[in-house]
Amino acid sequence: MNCYLSRNYRGLSSAGNKAKTDIEQIMSDMSFKNIGLKQTVYSNKILAFVVTLLGVLKSPFCLHKGDVLVLQYPLKKYYEFVCNMAHLRGAKVVTVIHDLGSFRRHKLTVVREIQRLNHSDYIIAHNDRMKQWLEEQGCKAKLGTLEIFDYLSTSVANVPSDVRKPFRILYAGGLHPRKNAFLYEIGTYAGPSFRFNLYGAGFELDKAKGKEHFTYMGFVKSDDLISTAQGDWGLVWDGSSISTCAGDWGEYLQYNNPHKTSLYIRCGLPVIIWNKAALASFVREHKIGICVDSLEDLDAVLADLTLQQYAEMQKNVAEISQKLQDGEYFSSAVLKAITALKS
Repeated sequence: MNCYLSRNYRGLSSAGNKAKTDIEQIMSDMSFKNIGLKQTVYSNKILAFVVTLLGVLKSPFCLHKGDVLVLQYPLKKYYEFVCNMAHLRGAKVVTVIHDLGSFRRHKLTVVREIQRLNHSDYIIAHNDRMKQWLEEQGCKAKLGTLEIFDYLSTSVANVPSDVRKPFRILYAGGLHPRKNAFLYEIGTYAGPSFRFNLYGAGFELDKAKGKEHFTYMGFVKSDDLISTAQGDWGLVWDGSSISTCAGDWGEYLQYNNPHKTSLYIRCGLPVIIWNKAALASFVREHKIGICVDSLEDLDAVLADLTLQQYAEMQKNVAEISQKLQDGEYFSSAVLKAITALKS
């Protein structure tokens, strides 16, 4: 039997919880059995803790020898307990990584994180770069990759057919200077080829250089953004610098799959991404956007791009978007994991 452990998710508006509940839905559609309690979205901390704890305590009694249990990591204090109990019951554990605490948040040392992950029999990393990092750090589990996060939504993108320059670059996410200081510098380099539409909370327009190049759209729920996005490109960039993705948030792009990339694709937007980002190879392979070393180069790169080239990218984005909606990437990755464990 193939199983998963559901829990309480405190709010579904965050990218992390959206990715996890999407994966639960895909597993449910694949006839995996939830061995925890029913998924809940209580915002009360105490109630959320109790519901998740009860599900964790219930889960081992539903496992049998030969079962495969899929866990979504991090599972905080419960992860090692659930892995150990699953093994005592004769089950195997597949771990899907969402976030590595030893990177941007530094909540764990690298050694401690690898010790935790080594309780798993098989790990689905975000991409080949993360897989290689895990191997180099001493991860002993079998390893596979997701490629990109799926993104389930009934919303349909409203893709314009009459795109013209200057391009509208959409950026969605945390807009506060503390997380993404680059947004407050990029206006200096905005030329005739593009302008910005910003979605999210915390943008301080008066502090931005070249503020005439920005339109602040405010916070929009992701499902609404898919059907109403005002933009031609989605920007995947993090950190303090426009010349590179710097700082803990920026450097993490070399290893992780930002969930906003999948959101942009579901919005029908080709992607602009840092050339050293782990997902840059996916963007190049599928011809769904452009990769740049520095945002200082963006105006020249977009000026040279023809509308015919852009239209071809749009077409490719639509194909990948359908795969994300169908849950194709996770379902493929988890079936490979199960096959590897049973071979």
